[in-house]
Amino acid sequence: MVFNSYTFIAFFVVMLVLHNLPIPWKAKKINLLLASYIFYAAWNPPFILLLWLSTVVDFFVGRALYTQPNKHKRRVLLVISLIGNLGMLCFFKYGGFILENFVHLTSALGIDYHPAKPNIILPAGISFYTFTTLCYTIDMYKKKSKPVKSMLDFSLFVTFFPHLVAGPIVRPPQLVPQFETEHKATRQQLLDGLLLLSLGLFMKVVCADTLLAGTADAVFSSHGILGPLDAWMGVLAFSGQIFFDFAGYSTAAIGVAMCLGFILPQNFLYPYASIGFSDFWRRWHITLSSWLRDYLYIPLGGNREGKFRTYVNIMITMLIGGLWHGANWTFVAWGGLHGVYLWVEKALRDSRAKASGATGGGEINSAPVIATASLGPDLTSKRPAGFMYALLTFLLICITWVFFRSATFSGAWQILTSMSGQVPPSGPPLLSTAAIIKVAIVIPLMLIFHWTMRNTTVLKTAGKLPWWVTGIAWAVILILIVLSQGTSKSFIYFQF
Repeated sequence: MVFNSYTFIAFFVVMLVLHNLPIPWKAKKINLLLASYIFYAAWNPPFILLLWLSTVVDFFVGRALYTQPNKHKRRVLLVISLIGNLGMLCFFKYGGFILENFVHLTSALGIDYHPAKPNIILPAGISFYTFTTLCYTIDMYKKKSKPVKSMLDFSLFVTFFPHLVAGPIVRPPQLVPQFETEHKATRQQLLDGLLLLSLGLFMKVVCADTLLAGTADAVFSSHGILGPLDAWMGVLAFSGQIFFDFAGYSTAAIGVAMCLGFILPQNFLYPYASIGFSDFWRRWHITLSSWLRDYLYIPLGGNREGKFRTYVNIMITMLIGGLWHGANWTFVAWGGLHGVYLWVEKALRDSRAKASGATGGGEINSAPVIATASLGPDLTSKRPAGFMYALLTFLLICITWVFFRSATFSGAWQILTSMSGQVPPSGPPLLSTAAIIKVAIVIPLMLIFHWTMRNTTVLKTAGKLPWWVTGIAWAVILILIVLSQGTSKSFIYFQF
């Protein structure tokens, strides 16, 4: 079941009615839990068993980790949790990838090994709920928070349907306390939630699928060298598509939860208005970048072990962040390229700090992301200069999207070669004039909107507008969603 379907609309209406009935809070939580299992079972019912296994194991292991006084036993329990969670993730998501690379290795060593190709189905959302349960057991090991008292509350924390399959990645203190007492949306929360749900669906259905997906798919599925215009339009289209698709899901998820009276963490903050690459990771997939910071980068040593180790830790974190997205070396390259960008940014920042006599360190471990401060001084007050820095950051990020979208390195190199214009195209122009015009209008509007909104939110802005302006804009959004519904596809991040 996906947000952009009439089935979900019917499901959501039923949930709103049940959640607002005058019944005990425990019964409402049971309704939410059962609904979450139904929501997940719509993809593949047997995979609910994995969800149950992960939930039950981590609930009891987490409690034991918190109460066990013996350090050795606590470490054993943590290892059990890590093996259980990461083992499932590695098998289902990376099993075929590991086997394929093992076969390549044996072939390079002169060993003729041809195993049967594994037929492994990737469970929806396994990367997201694995990270959700992992942070719980790690927090219990470090005693950062108290164990969840109720199995019902913990099960609902793991499986709450708005965030289950594509985030935001939530942590126990962000959601569990909301299950302890009755939560029901106020009138304003209901209106705000429905507005966010509508906006999220508009971003997905209209912007991502209707306006940009066709152009991106055509360019990245082409064979041979394209003209620079075709290549750049395809890459720009995908840069918009991936944002509108993923941010659209997160916005809709936050809106759905708000309609039920719950608050989920922000996951996007106009990332294409970023000034520098650490600023980008403060704004793009915020819950993942903060997870990588807290549970990978800082435990590796962060910036506490000297400059060389800081650079190594940044790169390791970004490489693993890339691999988290998919079982393909192109995702690793995507993460590695971001790591290189962050290296360059840190080197520039350190050299400027050294020239000015400042220490230049310190803030990495406390920053909202895994990297360093953004390029130079705060440029948001110097709007023309800041916008140019943001535009440069966006164009360099577009290059990374080539590796993210391409299935192979040869395909990525073909697109990059086409973008450079150094090799004549191998055929006639690929894209129609209409497709080019759509991208040429949508992407600049997206960038302007991001820059205008970079220090505020949609709900704050809507609250300042006259009610009739918001109403007209909302009506247009709903009409466009209905008219575009036939072209909608599944969310991109469901495959991660």
